[in-house]
Amino acid sequence: MIVTLTPNPSLDRTVTLPGALVRGGVNRLSTVTIEPGGKGVNVARVLVAAGETVTTVLPAAVHDPLLRALDAVAVPGLSTRAVTVSSPARINTAVTEPDGTTTKLNEPGAGLEDQEVDAVKAALLEAAATARPSKDAGARRWAVLSGSLPPGAPTDWYVDLVRVLRGAAPGLQVAVDTSDAPLAALAAALPDVAPDLIKPNGEELGQLVGLPAGRAMTLEEGARRGELEPVIDAAGVLVDRGVGAVLATLGPAGAVLATGDGSWHATAPDVPVVSTVGAGDSSVAGYVLADVRGEGPAGRLASAMAYGSAAASLPGTTLPAPGDLPARAAVITRLA
Repeated sequence: MIVTLTPNPSLDRTVTLPGALVRGGVNRLSTVTIEPGGKGVNVARVLVAAGETVTTVLPAAVHDPLLRALDAVAVPGLSTRAVTVSSPARINTAVTEPDGTTTKLNEPGAGLEDQEVDAVKAALLEAAATARPSKDAGARRWAVLSGSLPPGAPTDWYVDLVRVLRGAAPGLQVAVDTSDAPLAALAAALPDVAPDLIKPNGEELGQLVGLPAGRAMTLEEGARRGELEPVIDAAGVLVDRGVGAVLATLGPAGAVLATGDGSWHATAPDVPVVSTVGAGDSSVAGYVLADVRGEGPAGRLASAMAYGSAAASLPGTTLPAPGDLPARAAVITRLA
């Protein structure tokens, strides 16, 4: 079984424009969709669509519209463990243009009181401690901690959660996908507290290893020109500091995976980019899916790229199922 945590869930409202966004003008919409969201929720939905069993943990108020939205998309294999809190989930808005450009307007989220933070932590630990492989007795178990932190949660909450998960569920693999201050706190805790997987983009990867903001932003730009060595070196720094695997997503330049066994590059499959909402979450799901099914590093990277690219090719907040994967797989090259 796989457990996901979404500490700052949302209702995701995606609006599609018939043309380019006009700043300061009137923009008429083609479509509007509303889905249950948050990065951990997205990861869970992709995994369940691929046949896995997932428990997704999140805070939610009683009668929260988010819970009704989750009920509406409920499918066998997906279990929601909602921790009752006082405030309803935020509403995030994504504006998608015809060329795939996506502008996100994310609310900060409802604040959590100290006792609510503790309750979410307890629910996650209980779910992780009782998780069992769903199909193969030898399959690895995962906890995926995803997204921003809500107001009121400590900046180093992910550090604490990774630490306590190690004790509560020996053998559990832990992935963390976050950004900004929570990601910096995680980097500061290495090597004492190190996840089995992190998924930074190029800029976040640079920030993790202490590059100045300008140089951090150039990692992805360089990768687009075929300059992968700086990405490999940065990811290798994190692996040397204890991170099990670094999946660095690089937009049109594909992705680099670094582990203790080496580094690999994947090209981005040639798909029309319709909406990037959920693409990163789908990449994480693809990686975890391949891992629990016994794939090696190259297979995990290929699966991550396939699911991330499939998500980008789908409209709005639509998340990929196996039938949506690109016909041509990413080209995987071992780099080191």
